[in-house]
Amino acid sequence: MQTPHFTKLSAAGVLITLGIVFGDIGTSPLYTFQTIIKEGGRADAFLVLGAISCVFWTLTLQTTFKYILITLQADNRGEGGIFSLYALVRRYGKRLAIPAIIGAGTLLADGIITPPISVTSAIEGLGLVPALSKDFVPGHDLIIGIVIGIILLLFFFQQFGTNVVGAAFGPVMLIWFLMLGVLGFVQVAHYPIIIKALNPIYAWDLLSQHPKGFWLLGAVFLCTTGAEALYSDLGHCGRKNIQASWILVKLTLVLNYLGQGAWVLTRPQGYDFNAINPFFAIVPHAMLLPAIGIATLATIIASQALISGSFTLISEAISMSFWPRVTVKFPSNIRGQIYIPSINWLLCLGCIAVTLYFKTSEAMTAAYGFSITVAMLMTTYLMYYFMRYKKHWPLWIVVIIICVFVTVEGSFFVTNAVKLLKRLFFLVFEVGLIFTMYIWYRARKITNRYLNFVNLQDYMPMLKAVSSDQGIPKYSTHLIYLTKANNSKQIEERIIHSILSRKPKRADVYWFIHIERTDAPYTMEYAVEKLEDGKVIRLEFRIGFRIPPKVNVLFRKAVEEMIERKEIDITSKYESLGNFKLPADFQFVLIERFLSYNNILSKVESFILSSYFTISDLALSDAKAFGLDTSETRIEKIPLIVNPLTNVHLERVDM
Repeated sequence: MQTPHFTKLSAAGVLITLGIVFGDIGTSPLYTFQTIIKEGGRADAFLVLGAISCVFWTLTLQTTFKYILITLQADNRGEGGIFSLYALVRRYGKRLAIPAIIGAGTLLADGIITPPISVTSAIEGLGLVPALSKDFVPGHDLIIGIVIGIILLLFFFQQFGTNVVGAAFGPVMLIWFLMLGVLGFVQVAHYPIIIKALNPIYAWDLLSQHPKGFWLLGAVFLCTTGAEALYSDLGHCGRKNIQASWILVKLTLVLNYLGQGAWVLTRPQGYDFNAINPFFAIVPHAMLLPAIGIATLATIIASQALISGSFTLISEAISMSFWPRVTVKFPSNIRGQIYIPSINWLLCLGCIAVTLYFKTSEAMTAAYGFSITVAMLMTTYLMYYFMRYKKHWPLWIVVIIICVFVTVEGSFFVTNAVKLLKRLFFLVFEVGLIFTMYIWYRARKITNRYLNFVNLQDYMPMLKAVSSDQGIPKYSTHLIYLTKANNSKQIEERIIHSILSRKPKRADVYWFIHIERTDAPYTMEYAVEKLEDGKVIRLEFRIGFRIPPKVNVLFRKAVEEMIERKEIDITSKYESLGNFKLPADFQFVLIERFLSYNNILSKVESFILSSYFTISDLALSDAKAFGLDTSETRIEKIPLIVNPLTNVHLERVDM
């Protein structure tokens, strides 16, 4: 059974939200302020006050205003994320799949750099312990080894589910946020004048007057990492719990940034800030090891949330035909908790490669930001359609909101775009993800264009005749096909060809199963239509986009209910078996296509279709993807002819 879902506002819901949603953005104080100080040069009051002001107003405009107040309203029956948003608005624009694909691909790419940054930042804190300072220098092999070990364990345990350790996420993150707030408050109490940094004029002065000015936004952006992911976690916690939790989270984050700034401004002139992370510097020496331990746990929790979000994203992409079918497992009975082995180990290898390539958290942060700003811009693009056409907000309000989003995110995009040379390492990964999604989406559109449907009623007499013809060997008592026909009066021509042509397939009952993917995430409905009583039956399954289409299970459940209602009798029609009340045999037939040589294609279509069928060879077969037992399934291959060869000039010569 499923465990209760804390989507209504409650103390338990807020606690769980802290563990699931805010791990990523909650661990950003580990490296954000340090990065700004190092990139800004001399750590004087002008830089420190301006940096904290930029951080505060970024958290206010980007996280609070855009995501907490606006984007969380794009609630697809309790679920969030870019594909949920796309499902809400896709009817309002022809090309909205493109920003959804780009946003999803760049968000997934974020999954191979955020865990290494967070974990490495925490482990590097051990260098402040006098007895360990020689061995825990940033970039040292020991740090790299520990980080890789943590990453390997993290990904290894994904296959067992997180329901056991998940209960501890909330309390650990509550301790973490309280620690952030207390550490920051102590420093602010020593230097209360730092509070004036919340004035936006300091941010403006820094960006307009500092030598690096505007370009420091690339480092400031690190404070809002995880903002895009919190929308994806809407379904786990609910909007009200996320909004209530953010009050505590933002308060503790701002206090900690103020505390780090206060510590920097109270250092003597000429202090070397490159040698120490201000975050760990404000931790009392006696509490340093416990603080590093809590920080490490917090970064692991943040990484776990990101990994789980990646699994959810790919699962939705499969359901909406943006990704080839791959193995999806369910390690626990918790709704929405899934495990995708191929994605798990792809992310694992990516995280290890990032750790080995960059070695230090400083080098990683220097390359971070581009992907997630692109993802945020794509969400903004889709949000325009949501606010304007789904919510019917006045155009002038929508334009103002979008202008604010685009100004903020456009600035971050420009400052992060200069990091491209430092992040060529990720470019192949990002392009590969987006390429795969686009090819799969476009190819499915092309192949679906060439699906020929016929009127099923025209062929009903033939089906009845074949079913009654004792001269044709019985292929199966119950013969089942999957159909893409949305209209029960139609059927694919290739299915009729499969039954009637070549070697006819005689059966007592022909079943046609159609699966409709709903915009709602967890729909589980079906309808029965008897097209020819006792001979032809159509089952219509309405399945949410977050539910895997396990056809075998769904079909069996539907048949059991039909038997209970005395709508069908599946006792074997063979006399010898029927006498013993044994059930009849069922046979699924799947029709798969291959690209025929009998095609004249444009270069673009040829490339798309060739890539599509190459990727298909690496993906799950239809039988596995639809959860069909291979012993009950037969595969038929038919050629895909998009543009057949014509005007073949062949001259006959006499011998």
